[in-house]
Amino acid sequence: MRRRSLLLSVPAGLITLAACGNDKADSSKPSDSASPSASATSAPPPPKLVSGPLPAITAGTKFGEKPTVAKGSGEPSKDLAVRTVIAGGGRTVAENDFIKANYLGQIWSSAKVFDNSYDRKSPLLIQLSQGSIIDGWRYGLTGKKVGSRVEMAVPPTWGYGAQGNAQAGIKGTDTLVFVIDLIDSFNTKSSAHGKVVARKDASLPTVGTNTDGQAPEVKVPKTAAPKRLVSEYVLEGDGAEVKASQTVLCQFVGVVWESGKTFESTYRQGRLSQFALPQMEQVVKGLAQGVAGKKTGSRVLIVVPANLAYGDNPPPNSGIQKGSTLVFAVDILAAM
Repeated sequence: MRRRSLLLSVPAGLITLAACGNDKADSSKPSDSASPSASATSAPPPPKLVSGPLPAITAGTKFGEKPTVAKGSGEPSKDLAVRTVIAGGGRTVAENDFIKANYLGQIWSSAKVFDNSYDRKSPLLIQLSQGSIIDGWRYGLTGKKVGSRVEMAVPPTWGYGAQGNAQAGIKGTDTLVFVIDLIDSFNTKSSAHGKVVARKDASLPTVGTNTDGQAPEVKVPKTAAPKRLVSEYVLEGDGAEVKASQTVLCQFVGVVWESGKTFESTYRQGRLSQFALPQMEQVVKGLAQGVAGKKTGSRVLIVVPANLAYGDNPPPNSGIQKGSTLVFAVDILAAM
């Protein structure tokens, strides 16, 4: 049985299931928008994929531009219609990967746009896994390449089901049309790919600079731990700086300073970690503070003194003692 992350203060999966919302909203809560998060219903058998019919994209035809899509003509297919409008040359997306994508969704019969990320200027970051996203996306995007624009028509069976989504004005009989720009994808082999930053303080731990998807080696010196929070680049990426209100997708290794032993590692557990910084403030405050302000695509060394970590209340059976200083090597893959 997989051990629950020590860094989660909420039920596992809540963050992954959250919908994309207004930039000013608390990123730890599901929003009121109709982004393609999955419903709680059980998944049907895999759909048959067909090439159409699909309505024309009449404006915003370039990758990254907000598209305008015509109203559907006639009856939509009962199968999942998928078309690659622009073929990208990046990594092939697989099921259970995380994707970063812009999208527009509208109703086939009326061309009513019920949601889009372009206006929010905040791409969706979500996992292509059962229970995390509607099956139309899960099946329609698997096998596509990063850099592609994909159009699909999703019947209710592989969308929101017979219950629809009343809040978004989607009936249980509505076929949905999506245009999706695949910006990036991430899996358990993903690493930061920034430039190496020279160490400034020899009394701090060293962190490996490998970018092969393997865990970087973290070596803790046999000296007293610092009393202050430390957050320094190991590899400096070129992405946007993470805001304290955002959710981040990352790989990390967590080590106890006093023992030098690893207490948690996404590499060892074979998963990526996704957490909202406002929630992390309630669990390991120093980790949230150390990630905020750093660029996406970076590997960061974060040393968290006990008063900004678990203090005198470490999780049971974690290997973390009272008053422990924690050391993290965090690869910030993406932020939303």
